[in-house]
Amino acid sequence: MTEQTGNETSGEYRVLARKYRPATFEELIGQGAMVRTLENAINTGRLAHAFILTGVRGVGKTTTARLIAKTLNCVGEDGQGDITATPCGKCDNCIAIAESRHVDIMEMDAASRTGVDDIREIIDSVRYAPVSARFKVYIIDEVHMLSKNAFNALLKTLEEPPPHVKFIFATTEIRKLPVTVLSRCQRFDLRRVDSETLIKHLSKVTAQEGVKIDDQALIMIARASEGSVRDGLSLLDQAIAHGGGDVSAEQVRDMLGLADRAKILDLIKAVMSGDAPQALSIFAEQFSLGADPAIILKDLAEVTHWLTRLRVTPDAGSDKLTSEAELSMGRDMAQGLQIPQLTRAWQILLKGMDEVRVAATPMEAAEMVLIRLCYAADLPSPAELVKKLEGAELAPPAAIATEPRTPNDTMPVEAPVSDASQSAPQSAPEDPSQPTMADTSSAQVLALQPNYEGSDIPDEPMPINFRGLVEMFERKKEAILALNLTDNVELVSFKPGVIELHDVGRIPPDLAARMRMCLQEWTATDWQVAIVRERGEATLKSQEDAATAARHKEAATDPLVQKTLEVFPGAKIISVNETKDTGA
Repeated sequence: MTEQTGNETSGEYRVLARKYRPATFEELIGQGAMVRTLENAINTGRLAHAFILTGVRGVGKTTTARLIAKTLNCVGEDGQGDITATPCGKCDNCIAIAESRHVDIMEMDAASRTGVDDIREIIDSVRYAPVSARFKVYIIDEVHMLSKNAFNALLKTLEEPPPHVKFIFATTEIRKLPVTVLSRCQRFDLRRVDSETLIKHLSKVTAQEGVKIDDQALIMIARASEGSVRDGLSLLDQAIAHGGGDVSAEQVRDMLGLADRAKILDLIKAVMSGDAPQALSIFAEQFSLGADPAIILKDLAEVTHWLTRLRVTPDAGSDKLTSEAELSMGRDMAQGLQIPQLTRAWQILLKGMDEVRVAATPMEAAEMVLIRLCYAADLPSPAELVKKLEGAELAPPAAIATEPRTPNDTMPVEAPVSDASQSAPQSAPEDPSQPTMADTSSAQVLALQPNYEGSDIPDEPMPINFRGLVEMFERKKEAILALNLTDNVELVSFKPGVIELHDVGRIPPDLAARMRMCLQEWTATDWQVAIVRERGEATLKSQEDAATAARHKEAATDPLVQKTLEVFPGAKIISVNETKDTGA
């Protein structure tokens, strides 16, 4: 059954989306769970006073709202019926609701009437009993567009409406609704209609209209509809008009600006094999036939996702929208591609679609994306890279590790080094009579301290060199002092309790006083901190930078690193992580 109105009998044409609007719950396709819930609620008399219907465009929100209004107010053909899950569609109430002219069923578009004054009209009218229906029903479409004040004005009435009033809200943006409104409504989520169900429905409509249509044309319309029944019927209506009564796949492809599905598979095959001339030729051919560059890239992304699913789960790509020939070709292609290749192509296509949308010439932007895909296809996968690196002529690791080193020797990546070589920068030698931080145990450090009594016990052991002093400031969360000591001063002399520094021109004037105060508190010792004019050794930051540059230069001479830089032109050494000798 479809909705019948006086307009249809007068010979005026009605679009398919309106002509085939469901008139009963049985005709509402793809929403079985919601229909069963509503039917059970109606049959048991457990109807809520407010409903909220949410879902994407064209899945039946407004239609469901009108069907609920029919079930609440249907009186049967004899005028003696009660609330029913199967409205007759022939009584005065059912016909008036179907034609949107019932005085007690008020539909409001919140997109155009968003203010609190519009809601006040509803609040003022709910107190009056219905004129001819059993219930007054307020259907508010796109309810998320109401203003905050309008929602607040509606809350009290929505929570405790008169017994003769029902509210039905419809929205595509459920997250924009206040929680206070959601908590007062019974919610129903309308799902996207799956492709197979939509194809069957469109096929049924074309049969009733006496239209011949190719199966591939139906598949393309269903794919373009993205689960929306209204969009599917609108596209079918357009395709019938475009074809003059009979609809072919070529006509639908031209109408939608789509590329040939088989050509898209050929295109993805060309870019994945790095054949740029072939890829550009296929793209130019499809563009000349009217395919939109943005849609071509969208189809490429869809096929990339489909191939990835086939690569992971071979049975995942089989559905009503895919022919056996496409499925066979897709499985063969998926087996020849690796997941890293497919995910890399996916990322390039996602970025490319944004570029095409904003480009002055979309065709040129799409061609650049295809060229990028072709050249990215030549990049080795991680497994291939390992094989190439393993094939390099490298010196045996054992020989590298055991040969004596001279200042001009290179250091391979695998060469074990001590912790001191990594942390100690190239700097002026310290007093040989003093032990270094690297070879002094904590017990030895504490042994250098005098005996303390009572509250004079220090928090920290006495630092034995300048680097240890800076590390103590870092441990104590004195980041500003530590930064100044690292970047802005040169060490002139140091011994526990006495330190001389040279300012390179950027330290705060109270640096020495703050250092003395902190060191007195942490070590229970009076320190002498002097800022002198005499130049000292390079700052710790300069020493670390020089040591890092030396390590990078040394690592760049290693055969393994050189081979890696050859495989990835333009790559740079960012950091060098030196290994420890485990004794194995």
